[in-house]
Amino acid sequence: MTDLRKTVETFWATAEARDWDAFADTLAEDVTYELPQTRERISGKARYVRFNREYPGDWHARIERILAEPDQIVTWIRCRVGDEEVDAISFFTGDGSGRIATVTDFWPEPYEPPAGREHLAERY
Repeated sequence: MTDLRKTVETFWATAEARDWDAFADTLAEDVTYELPQTRERISGKARYVRFNREYPGDWHARIERILAEPDQIVTWIRCRVGDEEVDAISFFTGDGSGRIATVTDFWPEPYEPPAGREHLAERY
């Protein structure tokens, strides 16, 4: 059995290092990348690597938390572009040979809480 968690850790490390050949090695040929919030889908290793290589800005990502099962991984990453930091949740599945078959990313926008909860919650 292959270690999908190690593959996903390598995925993030090579993305951060901009080592696109090593990044590509973590992916199945027919990898599918989905962004449900924008309803975008990228199919295939070459297109997904190019998407990341050409993504604008000097972005940096680090893993905050990783949850692993044998055939699926969830990561919470903190991504920084300049002075702005955002969090993302990514869901990964494997292809059975240790490569990533699917990636689904959620990039939530921060927002102010509704009024009326101040007595229950503290802000951080």
